Amino acid sequence: MSESKPFRPKARLPRGFRDRSAREIAAERAVLDTIRRTYESWGFEPLQTPAFEYTEALGKFLPDLDRPNAGVFSLTDDDGQWLSLRYDLTAPLARYVAENFQTLPKPFRRYQTGSVWRNEKPGPGRFREFTQFDADTVGTNAPAADAELLMMLADTLDALGLTGDYIVKINSRKLLDGILEAAGVAEDKARRGIVLRALDKLDRLGERGVEALLGAGRKDESGDFTKGAELAPEQIGRVLAFVASAEGLDNEAQLARIEAAVAGSITGAAGVAELREITTIVDRSGYGADRIRIDTGIVRGLDYYTGPVFEAQLTFPVTNEDGETVVFGSVAGGGRYDDLVARFTGQQVPATGISIGVSRLLSALKDRAAAVEPLVVVLVMDRENVADSFAIARELRAAGIRAEAYVGTKKFGDQLKYADKRGAAIAIIEGADERARGEVQLKDLALGSELAKTIENRADWVKDRSAQISVGRHAVVAEIRKMLARS
Repeated sequence: MSESKPFRPKARLPRGFRDRSAREIAAERAVLDTIRRTYESWGFEPLQTPAFEYTEALGKFLPDLDRPNAGVFSLTDDDGQWLSLRYDLTAPLARYVAENFQTLPKPFRRYQTGSVWRNEKPGPGRFREFTQFDADTVGTNAPAADAELLMMLADTLDALGLTGDYIVKINSRKLLDGILEAAGVAEDKARRGIVLRALDKLDRLGERGVEALLGAGRKDESGDFTKGAELAPEQIGRVLAFVASAEGLDNEAQLARIEAAVAGSITGAAGVAELREITTIVDRSGYGADRIRIDTGIVRGLDYYTGPVFEAQLTFPVTNEDGETVVFGSVAGGGRYDDLVARFTGQQVPATGISIGVSRLLSALKDRAAAVEPLVVVLVMDRENVADSFAIARELRAAGIRAEAYVGTKKFGDQLKYADKRGAAIAIIEGADERARGEVQLKDLALGSELAKTIENRADWVKDRSAQISVGRHAVVAEIRKMLARS
């Protein structure tokens, strides 16, 4: 009888997920540190909540309500209760506030960063796991709290080197509700949700795509059909006219246009008053309409927003996957959600927040991203003296230089190839001859990278002088600093 072959799983990533390199991680770390410094300078403090929450605590607020498990990844615990990976950082914050309400200062101001997960259909540039960076103010309904977040978001984008390349836009769900009231849709919550999610896709689908979703529905490129809101043509026309772009108008002119559009709606009038107060604060604080302005096309797809909604868009051109030149678009969003904590307590707790899509922001900053700190690799010429190589690496690290000693078992040429493959800036050798002279040899791999691939033995190393120097053992740190400064 022949023995059955052992099962060997295929090495592959799940759809919608990705691995990330050291360079990508370093770029993300630099961006997160910049956002963190800005938020803390405005007085916000950090909070960390777990990746899993009880499914009932997260609620059903995702745009993709037709997906399994309402768009989240879920499992049952050993006690039979459903747990879900968080799909954003706002719903866990609402649970935290409800659980700790009596001991928290009001307003409570926090920031949080971390991964979130969505059980959505993956596509190019659309992942099921991504990083967000949020800031929220809980416990005040003052429009000043919304204005503060808008100004802090503008400062953050400035700190990231995007001055002049972004616009922070603001609208209000109350204005949209006023228009939906006039269109006869406001009382039908299911249809209202479909309308809001359709309008949130205006930038991506264009007016014709949104018009289809406001009507009978739309079939996408893959053949999947999304049922529409089934509005009448005159209702569709009224909604699209409200969200249509009004370029060139300042905030006051926009408010006058909006006020006329929602005339007769108490909800709409309240939205106008809120926006007027917010824009007055930001204008007087020195944040002009070139940085923060009203735009009735901003909707935000999540159903829990109750008032002002925000979106930060990058305005510089990029080339998309079809080779077309397009504006980069949204990298952050948020708004007011006064009813989210009430799900737990029955008591309305006003709140407002912003969320930066870090993964998307990084793709915009890829040409400006911080590089990984240069690496120095100390080669090992003989196993008996490997501790000496670790001693050199330790000295370099103590001086703030990223360094490692080679811990493999390969010969000299392979060690050089290893250092080159690691992207090391400098390789160090201290063989018996160098040790007897009290010296080490330093090879600049940035200058000699191609040559390093062909070096097979120490004789070749010694013969090659184009990117290599000998220095006293005592001067290795100072000399490496000079070499790194030149690279």
